[in-house]
Formats: sequence, structure tokens, C-alpha cells
Amino acid sequence: MKLGISMYSLYQALSAGEMSIAEIIDYIASIGAEHVEIVPLGFNLVDNPELIEVIKNQAKESRIEISNYAVGANFSGLNDEQFEQEVARLKREVDVAAALGVRKMRHDVASSGDLSIVNFLKELPRLAKACQEIADYALPFGITTSVENHGFFIQHSDRVKSLVNLVDRPNFRTTLDIGNFLCVDESPAAAVANNISMASMVHVKDFYYRSSKDNPGEGWFNSSNGNWLRGAIVGHGDIDIPYVLRKVKESGYDDYISIEFEGMEDCRKGTRIGFEFVKRVWNEL
Repeated sequence: MKLGISMYSLYQALSAGEMSIAEIIDYIASIGAEHVEIVPLGFNLVDNPELIEVIKNQAKESRIEISNYAVGANFSGLNDEQFEQEVARLKREVDVAAALGVRKMRHDVASSGDLSIVNFLKELPRLAKACQEIADYALPFGITTSVENHGFFIQHSDRVKSLVNLVDRPNFRTTLDIGNFLCVDESPAAAVANNISMASMVHVKDFYYRSSKDNPGEGWFNSSNGNWLRGAIVGHGDIDIPYVLRKVKESGYDDYISIEFEGMEDCRKGTRIGFEFVKRVWNEL
């Protein structure tokens, strides 16, 4: 296992102009991470390919691996022309992943206001077709693409599993975020057990979780069933992180694990504390 950090964890500092892309990579390396995930929020590597060399040079200088490239996408509710344009756009992102030298790339699949299982089953064949095209394009580069349990529509472990099984490509798997299952009110431990065999990446995220009858106020958002969530420093929230990590370790998973922080605390401090917590817990299991 190699423990690292997603750039997403430091987006707070990037968006405020407090840290550059290179400074984020160097900071991640400085606290002991073995790898960094590249998440192009606030910048675009297709339109600004010169940043690819900035990232690669900084990673080399900081002696840290680049593990994964994570981008957004949506193939739901599109007409045929829009669908083909989105597939073509994602293929250009695969080219970026190849230029970065990564062997893993996560892309979103769908966003929809209709979260029903009826709509999911209707959309599923077309979503699988898009994922097949992108995975097939990525295969000659040696890249494994993946869907994350992310964005409410494809967030339940069974929906993720249905998509991965229907795509049926050896280089299409899931980026498994142990915290995100709470967004659809699914037990993280049960969901991880359901999906860990398909994981190409694991994200460790934590949330505070409150009942729908509460109204905690600023900083909280609703789960799909109206319960309340707020991002937490990993180890400080309501997910039993040691128990879930034990499930991951017992599965035999031995690849990249990334910390994702999206709490209200200073992102540098929150990221470091969560990273140190996961490192200690994993070594003690």
C-alpha cells in the first residue's frame, strides 16, 4: 500500500491564491505522502498543457509519485451529438493522463436531478457505452479508468457495481471513496465490503453525520434522504475509520490510498492530521 493525498484536499488554499500547484505538490511530499493525485480544479491541463511539465517536474523534485488523474464528466441526459462530444473530450483527458505518466484515471459518469432507480436503469446502458469507449481508448496507454461513488446518481455501492460489471473491461474499475457512501445514507463498512474487490483506488474521507430532524446550520449539506453531512478531518468525524480500513486491509487491497479533506478547518492542517491518523491506524491493523 502507498499512502498519499489528493490535491483536492488543498483546493481551499489553491482557490484563495495561497498556494500554487507546485507548492501543493511539495507540501504533500513534505508531510510524508508517497503519492499525489492530480485533480484539475481551478486549472485545465487540456487547455494549458504547459502545466503538465510543471506538475511532473515538481513531483520529481519533491520525490513523490503521481498516482491518479481525476476529472469530471457527465453522459446523462445528452443528445447523440452532445454524447459524442463528451466522449471525445474525455479522450483528450486520457491523453493528459498519459502525458502525466499515470496509470490510473478517474472520471465522473453522470449527474441527474432524477436519482430514482428507474432512471438509473434507463440510463445505465448508455453510461456503460461511454465508459467502454473511454476505457478502450485508455488501454493502449496502460491506463485503468474508473468511476467514483460520487455525485448522488451513481453513489450507492450496488449502482457502482452494476456499472462496472456492465462495462466489463479489465481496465475499468472503481475509485472507492469510503466516506461518500454516507451521501446516499449507505453504511460505509457494508458498502466498502461490497465494492473493494473492484477498486483501483481508495479514498479516505470523513464526515460528521446528523439526522434529518436536526438543522445544524452553515457548512452542512443534505444526503439524498435529507440527513445532514459536513466534511471532517479524517479520524474526527462519525465514520469508524479504523474499522473500515480493516475491511480494506483484510480484502488484500495493496495499491494507492489517498486522503481527501473537505472540512471547514485550514486545509493544510486538516490534511496533515488526517494523513497522520490514517498512516498510524493502517500500521497498527
